[in-house]
Amino acid sequence: MIPLGQLRQLPLWRLAARARPRVRWLSNYNRPAYRRFSSNGRPPFWQSRGFWYAAGTAGTGGLVYYELHIDESPTGRRRFIDISPAEEEKLGQAAYLQTMAQYRGQIVPRNAPADAFVRRVAHRVIGAAGLEGDWEVHVIHSPEKNAFVLPGRKIFVFSGLLPLAASEDGLATVLAHEIAHQYARHSAEKLSQAKLLSLLYMLVSLFVDPSLAQLGRSMTSLLLELPNSRQCEQEADEIGLNFMAMACYDPHQAVGLWQRMRQAEGVTPPQLLNTHPSSASRIANIQKWIPQAQMKREAANCPNPELTRTFFSRLGSGVAPF
Repeated sequence: MIPLGQLRQLPLWRLAARARPRVRWLSNYNRPAYRRFSSNGRPPFWQSRGFWYAAGTAGTGGLVYYELHIDESPTGRRRFIDISPAEEEKLGQAAYLQTMAQYRGQIVPRNAPADAFVRRVAHRVIGAAGLEGDWEVHVIHSPEKNAFVLPGRKIFVFSGLLPLAASEDGLATVLAHEIAHQYARHSAEKLSQAKLLSLLYMLVSLFVDPSLAQLGRSMTSLLLELPNSRQCEQEADEIGLNFMAMACYDPHQAVGLWQRMRQAEGVTPPQLLNTHPSSASRIANIQKWIPQAQMKREAANCPNPELTRTFFSRLGSGVAPF
């Protein structure tokens, strides 16, 4: 304690220095780090050691499950499929009933010219490919230019496609392509991929940020789903070209079909944003695969394609009934 008399004699800067509180700069170094707690006063569950043990175990099990369900496509491509053929056929049956209900009244009657034409081409391709089972073929009276095959051997062709096909060879190009999808189990592949992506979105929403799940869905669609879809389409083009050649159709006629398809498409989105390859890309690939398909045709002891077309044209069965 400094006497009052001495205080009056001290300069002002000394008084200010004595009045200033002392700060211990090093005192904060020994304080515990800030920790964020949840509303109940406990750390978030994902910070616990047990959670990471469980997550590691689940992740390891998931990788093992994934590897155990790696399948090889007919062209040698590796893909994940965890849906059995029986499950796939059950889903296809449900889709078949829904399709028949949707187009009730538009199914072309049996033995009508369009129905007989489509059934003849379809069964010729199916027989040459050696695909067993009872196949059902239906023609839908609609201007839509499309065809599809559901799991379980159910073929649907829209009548609007027939003028574009123009001949048995043109229709065989489309049907062989769609049958190749079924043969390669592309439906099961896409369903299996969708299950994986749904699990990924759920984990992102739960542990990261729900808003990132939507962004991730858009990115995976652009970078994974669309390329995979185009890859399946390209694979079906290659397999289908071989199937139509084995059925003694002319694989060169596939180029003409896709040229007509390109003219009918008009303006289409860029291939990057489309589920199907562009027609120009398809034509280039088909021209590259024609020599291989021609070998398949020769191995099947098929006659000269010009003779075949002349024979069917004389019978009146080589041209689409439209």
